[in-house]
Amino acid sequence: MTHAARKLLNDVLGLPEEDRVRIATEVLASLDGPADAGWDEAWAAELERRQTAAAERGEPAPEWGEVRARILGRLAGE
Repeated sequence: MTHAARKLLNDVLGLPEEDRVRIATEVLASLDGPADAGWDEAWAAELERRQTAAAERGEPAPEWGEVRARILGRLAGE
């Protein structure tokens, strides 16, 4: 890693979490290439389908903190 990249990384790590998430999202998106046509609409429809199915089963929506912890646990191999 270059000196400039290391400095940038250190600067970014010092930012609030919300800013770091936004920066990480943008950097990762830049590696994916152009967005697929219709992706946003398809994903929104899938989220709506899942929400409706969960509501029909009487499942309450989980809190973001619970979901985040579960995702981080999976990523850590727990």
